[in-house]
Amino acid sequence: MTTPAELLRSFARTRASLDGEEVTYWWSGDVYARAPDEPYRRVFGFEGLNVARLVEDVEAGPDAWQLLTREAAFYLDPTSREILETWQDQPVVHVWNDPANQKWRPFPVPTTELGGQVCFSLEIPLSYPSPLPVAQYPVHSAGDTYKALELFQFFADRADLEGTAASVPATMSWTRMSPWQPWMARGQRPGGLTFHCRGRKLASYAEVPGRTRAYIAEHHPEFAHAPESWTEPNETSWTYFRRLNPPE
Repeated sequence: MTTPAELLRSFARTRASLDGEEVTYWWSGDVYARAPDEPYRRVFGFEGLNVARLVEDVEAGPDAWQLLTREAAFYLDPTSREILETWQDQPVVHVWNDPANQKWRPFPVPTTELGGQVCFSLEIPLSYPSPLPVAQYPVHSAGDTYKALELFQFFADRADLEGTAASVPATMSWTRMSPWQPWMARGQRPGGLTFHCRGRKLASYAEVPGRTRAYIAEHHPEFAHAPESWTEPNETSWTYFRRLNPPE
């Protein structure tokens, strides 16, 4: 892994599979509320999955890839871990991001050697005009600019990466600091949420917990599979909320 292209191939084998087969990542964790002069509070459990297919981006040239994914995640009661439908009399809007695609080009993927493991880390600060402007969504928008920080870590054994398999076993961690979710109806109240989760690459979608597979099958069965081709723009919790609640 001495060149950006080699690093990207190793990361691609960790995050997905070079042969185009579907790869499912599953994760679980908790969501904490933060606000000035208030203690951090665990407000939700959180469980989600991403089903991905990696394909070569032929038009973009050598060593270019498209990661085609759908992503679903669910807010849970922090104690019982049951999927919530309401919270403080507000309907819960779960994560249904279709698509959640990426285009990859060779770049120096940050890595850390951890004994027999390699950690690929991605730190993604986000800042862009919010799909939910305050003037249109005064109760559901934290501000006219969406700002968040996404922190990913993917862990694979160096011995596996030195092999030739198209996909290698991996675990992951994910942390996100974001505004309040729109459906929480917190308006411009200072503060926000911190998500703290960990998970792993599954052998197949069938390893997703049965409760979660049943919920997806009932509500959006297409999330059991990755997209077949590139589409855009990506869906986010904010754009999905806007689609469910178009401005008047």
